[in-house]
Amino acid sequence: MGRPVTLFTGQWADMPLENLARKASEFGYQGLELACWGDHFEVDKAIADESYCSTKRDLLEQHDLMVHAISCHLVGQAVCDRVDERHKAILPPYIWGDGDPESVSQRAAEEVMQTARAAKKLGVSVVNGFTGSSIWHLLYSFPPVPESMIDDGFKDFADRWNPILDV
Repeated sequence: MGRPVTLFTGQWADMPLENLARKASEFGYQGLELACWGDHFEVDKAIADESYCSTKRDLLEQHDLMVHAISCHLVGQAVCDRVDERHKAILPPYIWGDGDPESVSQRAAEEVMQTARAAKKLGVSVVNGFTGSSIWHLLYSFPPVPESMIDDGFKDFADRWNPILDV
């Protein structure tokens, strides 16, 4: 048998997993890569509730789907990134916490470790995700930049250059 065709659920995190599983099965997918946001796979519940993982597996099996990987992209991004206000939009409040960059990164690292533990309880050996990077901002703009940050940059530019240009 070749590799199973699976679907990453992150793009549909606003859709209940039960609905998405039904649709994915109807579309011909053989499995799902469950995102750790929305109700697709909640790490804290997987760790705390002994029945959580079996309930998720049962739901997928009802739709003839397997799970081969768990996705921890958004939280993983905060592990090595230079955390700033953009991250607040992609992180759960318990990871963002006080917003202190180093504290956010530490909480994110612990959550990724918890995700690996939760994946093991689900019977999954692969956790996918972003790693973040201290040089990412030099290469590409992710997380997306809110318009207010661009506006603040233009204001700063005007405040600094208008007096010079007025000479």
